[in-house]
Amino acid sequence: MKKWKIALSISAASALILVGCEKFLDVQPRYVQDAENYFNQPSDYEMALTAAYDLLQTSYLTQWIGEIASDNAIAGGESVTDTEGLHQIENMMHNAVNNELRSVFRWNYAGIARVNYLMEFKDKIDFVGKEQIIGQARFLRAYYYFELVKYFGEVPLVIDQRLGADQVTKLDRSPTAEVYAQIEADLQYASATLPWSNPEKGRVDKGAALALLGKVHLYQNDFSVAAVILDSVIDFGGYALVEDYDALWLDANENNSETVFDIEYSGLEGGSYGCFVCLEGNAAAGFNGIRQYEGPLYGDGNSYNLPTADLYQAFDISDIRRDITILDLDAFIASQPNPSSISYAQGGGGHTGYYNNKYIKRQGEIGLPDNDLTSPLNYKVIRYADVLLMAAEALAHTGQGGKALGFLNEVRARVNMPAMTSSGNALMEDIYMERRLELSGEGLRFWDLVRTGKAPSTISNFVSGKHERFPLPQVEIDLAGGNWNQNPGY
Repeated sequence: MKKWKIALSISAASALILVGCEKFLDVQPRYVQDAENYFNQPSDYEMALTAAYDLLQTSYLTQWIGEIASDNAIAGGESVTDTEGLHQIENMMHNAVNNELRSVFRWNYAGIARVNYLMEFKDKIDFVGKEQIIGQARFLRAYYYFELVKYFGEVPLVIDQRLGADQVTKLDRSPTAEVYAQIEADLQYASATLPWSNPEKGRVDKGAALALLGKVHLYQNDFSVAAVILDSVIDFGGYALVEDYDALWLDANENNSETVFDIEYSGLEGGSYGCFVCLEGNAAAGFNGIRQYEGPLYGDGNSYNLPTADLYQAFDISDIRRDITILDLDAFIASQPNPSSISYAQGGGGHTGYYNNKYIKRQGEIGLPDNDLTSPLNYKVIRYADVLLMAAEALAHTGQGGKALGFLNEVRARVNMPAMTSSGNALMEDIYMERRLELSGEGLRFWDLVRTGKAPSTISNFVSGKHERFPLPQVEIDLAGGNWNQNPGY
């Protein structure tokens, strides 16, 4: 992605993250571009859109937290103080001082700020193709706000404008219904504007907008609307399950028929621990890798986000997804021709014996130094299997069990698992279980447990009325003049 050198502030918090990183707009003269004298040609809008996409690169936190906060994974790592915020989240002991949660807040607002900068000047000039740029920008804003409302509930809603430091102190948190209404409006615009297929790799299209809109309604328990929208994605006919489930997780097979919305990564640029928001590679894969590993197939990594035995044992032994999703390292080593020549280390942050095999560092998929930070593996935000299972869930909730069962069994047939015949509540439980088996390791489990009401009985130390939302970072409350109430229980 292009480099950006202009501060685009939504709040003091998001402005801070933009200072000192090498991801701003290259303009002439550098660092002093007057925004009101920009957006004079189509390429300016294209560059602003590229900047708005750029904050998607921080997705590794969502990949981690959605698993570690659930029963699917532990934090792992070198020690319990190595990325301490993840260990706090694993144990449901997180509070308002948590670096990872602050990054989620800042980075998503930084993305929103970049969209709002473009939208503030959307009517300055007209040119062919502008509507599609605006459609993509509004999709991105919807995505960033959806992340925020999932994590924090009520958040400040700022649309189509930049804010100065004084204005930030006067912002209120907006009700979740208002935030969701804006998300829906942005996605409705995007889905009405964008084509079903975008020829430019990594750019969103109508299918991505509709699938995310269906998910947004599902998360609000608006099942009838979700069913209609998700059905439209399926009826389009442009998506299909990839026959080989194993091939889904290889860099060489990305952008396939199952891709609805991917975040694109590149291993062609080196990374730095000094600025994670600046990365072009997917940090999740390297950090999920095997600590000090020396052996075939895999590369060494940092042993984060380690699957639990509970997840491993949830799979039927005949389900090929188990070993594709979860690497049982000792079993893998024992199956090699010279197991005694293979070695690895266990991190002090916890060890389960299992590793996330979907997003892991493999030989042949290693980016430039520091290669723990530069995996080229795309993050699959929404794939067609997820669409089928979301549609099945929505349909089952609206009395269309037969159709729901068909979509459920389509997902199971791809991995040669026997068809289900359930109905009613049993069908719903089968769909929930299938989501865990099909989508584990992809950052969705915690949110599925919360929205279905299963978190209190499934996640250790989960407190109802508290842990459904994460705390607002205290520093953001302070930057807003202390005007925001903290989420209940924190």
